[in-house]
Amino acid sequence: MVAPNDFIPRAEETCLILTLGHWLLQTACTQLTIWAARPEMAHLPLAVNVSAQQFRQPDFVAQVLAVLHTTGANPQRLKLELTESLLVSNVEEVIEKMVALKDKGVGFSLDDFGTGFTSLFYLKRMPLDQLKIDKSFVRDVLSDPNDAAIATTIIALAQSLVLEVIEEGMETSTQRDFMARAG
Repeated sequence: MVAPNDFIPRAEETCLILTLGHWLLQTACTQLTIWAARPEMAHLPLAVNVSAQQFRQPDFVAQVLAVLHTTGANPQRLKLELTESLLVSNVEEVIEKMVALKDKGVGFSLDDFGTGFTSLFYLKRMPLDQLKIDKSFVRDVLSDPNDAAIATTIIALAQSLVLEVIEEGMETSTQRDFMARAG
């Protein structure tokens, strides 16, 4: 039997991730359209994780725009979450695709920030809206001075670049209070 956490890496190893990714994008945009019809929910954004394999598809921008068009979803409510692993190769192409979608209103978040390969040179060039601090730093932010330093540095960096910050894996009010004090 395949455990849920094992499914995505296995999907990444095959072309199944492309089908799953497209279905997820379609489902998310359909949900955005449903929310748009409800005044109390019309302002809500929805973030969708995009695999590196999916993003590297030559027609990825066209795929996203087609889904937005067919569903009628507001692109300004869609946020695509990219992992740092996407930046390992062909960064210029990644930035080009991001800019093309950003010009249409789609937002971007860099997921699991601090665990991968992001160069500050590329970080400043990417049209990001948000950095997500990886849960490995948040989990021990109260007990590990290194994690606390990394988390506060990421927050300061994001603020200086005028980016929102999300902390993954926050589970306690004391973690929340620490992060709130850090900005």
